[in-house]
Amino acid sequence: MTGTTPYLLFPGNAAEAMEFYRDLFGGELEMHSYADFGRGDGPGDAIAHATLEGPVRLFGSDAGPDEDALHMSGMFLALLGAADPAALRRWFETLAATGRVLDPLQDRPWGASDGQVVDRYGVRWLIGYEAEAEES
Repeated sequence: MTGTTPYLLFPGNAAEAMEFYRDLFGGELEMHSYADFGRGDGPGDAIAHATLEGPVRLFGSDAGPDEDALHMSGMFLALLGAADPAALRRWFETLAATGRVLDPLQDRPWGASDGQVVDRYGVRWLIGYEAEAEES
């Protein structure tokens, strides 16, 4: 059994977003259009379902005509300890390069390092690691 996987609905740019996440996080990306699934409830070339399997697992699609596209409020996706500290710093920097830093990645008084960033697709991320992870 797997844990919770975020499923993101994009406003028509799911393919671009999911390819960006694959390039950043690594892993295997599968994308299927509405036409691939024989569905007529969306544009044939729109993404009906995409799956990124790797260090970060995400699902995504283009929002349907009666669905709200991605808008995050009151939550973020946490990548605390999801990779080694060097990878987590790189992920933070890459997301921040075309996004917006809410709280810089920094050392905290309790011995951890973390920060928050909103990427160019509007996804808010909490990225961090424990001090021991950096030393090993």
